[in-house]
Amino acid sequence: MGSSVSKLPAQISGTPNVTSSSESLDEKGFVRQQSSTSPAMASSPLATDGSISLSNVDAWESAVTADPKIQLARTILAHSDIKSTLTSRTAGVAIPHVFNHELEFKAGPVTNQKSSGRCWLFATTNVIRHEVMKKLKLKEFQLSQSYLFFWDKLNKSNYYLELSIENANLPVDDRLVNFLADDLISDGGQWDMVVNLLETYGLVPQPIYPESFHSSASSPINKLLKMKLREHALTLRTLSSSLKANHSISPELVMSTLRAKKEELMQEVYTIMSATLGVPPKPDAAFTWEYYTEDGKYAKWEGTPLQFYKAFTTKFSPAESFSLINDPRNEYGKLYTVDKLGNIWGGRPVLYVNTEIDDLKQAIVQSIKAGQPVFFGCDVGQFSDTGKGVGIMDTDYFAYEQAFNITLGLTKAQRLQTNESAMTHAMVISAVHVDEKTGRPVRFKVENSWGEDSGVQGYNVMSDKWFDEFVFQVVVHKSLATKEHVKIFESGEKVVLPAWDPMGALA
Repeated sequence: MGSSVSKLPAQISGTPNVTSSSESLDEKGFVRQQSSTSPAMASSPLATDGSISLSNVDAWESAVTADPKIQLARTILAHSDIKSTLTSRTAGVAIPHVFNHELEFKAGPVTNQKSSGRCWLFATTNVIRHEVMKKLKLKEFQLSQSYLFFWDKLNKSNYYLELSIENANLPVDDRLVNFLADDLISDGGQWDMVVNLLETYGLVPQPIYPESFHSSASSPINKLLKMKLREHALTLRTLSSSLKANHSISPELVMSTLRAKKEELMQEVYTIMSATLGVPPKPDAAFTWEYYTEDGKYAKWEGTPLQFYKAFTTKFSPAESFSLINDPRNEYGKLYTVDKLGNIWGGRPVLYVNTEIDDLKQAIVQSIKAGQPVFFGCDVGQFSDTGKGVGIMDTDYFAYEQAFNITLGLTKAQRLQTNESAMTHAMVISAVHVDEKTGRPVRFKVENSWGEDSGVQGYNVMSDKWFDEFVFQVVVHKSLATKEHVKIFESGEKVVLPAWDPMGALA
């Protein structure tokens, strides 16, 4: 377990932060003012009114013209993409797609979430399918991501309308009301949210509830649903105000009336979803799935979605797994949650055990050695190239600092603080390379859900440095976690972060 005071987060470049003499970095990487009787004074500005003057431009241009390296950059980068041009061959060679600790069982095929934000559901089902495929001796297999997507979207719609009832007394332009109405039914989600879905609705194989056009391209139905839900929220706010103005109506009757109206409005949501995604199996309704084993023999499985889920999650139950996070803004060794974040109303809250980054790495090593793939959340777009045949996630891979003569000095904490970084994507770690001398992991094999044309046949390699800076979450089963982390998770004594905190970002 990490200490209660965080270490100074490392920068991408590994060079010291450039701060003024009257500033310093505290132990969490934030800039703090220092008192000083004679602070260093900057030279006078060329534009005293705060605008950009031509004198500014002339001065900047003189500095650039005097630097041959920048002149070369201008020659090359005016007609080429900086991301593909400024890659380091040395860094690419130094991080091979080779690992000394890998899952013995190889699941497939590589999945593709297409034009949707369902990475967390793909990551979850990619983890769970390992046990299904091993038990049933399957060559290739996918669980239905669309099945979970349907029930998640339906429940998020209900969750938003319940929040609208709960906060009906707040002004419509209140920061919380405005925030909740922004991305109210995001495709994304968090680990505890998928546990809610699994425990309530179970799982089905993909042939039982296959992809539809709008599960693979969710933007059109999201736009329509958001439009209706915002309208419904205003309807409920108006009704709430009217009911509460009548003091003869009890609070219980007010709530009962509002929820009855909400259920009436939710029928429209269900109508749109069932028409565009298809009617899903009910969690307690039996289905028959017929399939071929890896040796071509016919077989079938009969039961309900909930029975299917329970039958194939016996070794590492999702309900007995939890999230370790590395958030250097906040104290380690504590349990955190995010206000108003969830999908199933009254379900399991989103919970994070905040700890040192090395604890996340060790949880991965323990899981891989135990034969369990690992769900993790990261900021995938930072210093990564997931192009076909590349698949590299490494802070040393892009030579931006050298090309532009700059220093990228934000720490992990500062990137969170300034909205530069957050959890944007969930994937699966299926292998790790551990240094034989130090026993420390140096790179990780990442299974993505962007199809075989992404990375090296759907896989990326992630460096240890990249992990430090841009991995925020690792899910670990209780049996593979430390006793200290399990104790913190089970304590229930949580710090509540505001709804707009970056830890509320949905992968």
